Amino acid sequence: MTAPEISGEAYLLDVREHDEWTAGHAPGAHHVPMMEIPARLAEVPTDADVVVVCRSGGRSAQVVSYLMGNGWDNVRNLDGGMKSWSAAGRPLVSEDGSPARVL
Repeated sequence: MTAPEISGEAYLLDVREHDEWTAGHAPGAHHVPMMEIPARLAEVPTDADVVVVCRSGGRSAQVVSYLMGNGWDNVRNLDGGMKSWSAAGRPLVSEDGSPARVL
C-alpha cells in the first residue's frame, strides 16, 4: 500500500522509536514502538483496517508479519514508510514544537 492510497478511516500504527515519533508523524497516528507490540497487542484493532508504518517499511513489514501470525488479517504495510508519506506531500506533525521531519 502506498501513502496516497491510505484512507482517513484507516488506523495508522506507527512502530518507530520515540525520538522518530517526536520528530514527525502522521496526524492521528497511534504510536506503539516495534519492541512494545507483543505487550500491547490489545491496542491494535481487529475490526478496522490497520496500516503499519515505520521510517522506510522494514520494521513495519516485520510487525505486519508478526500480527498476521497472531491472528490479525486486517493489517497492511505502508510501502516506503514515513519517507514515502512525506514525499507524497502527506501532512506531518511533531511533538516538540519544532518543524516536523522524518528521522
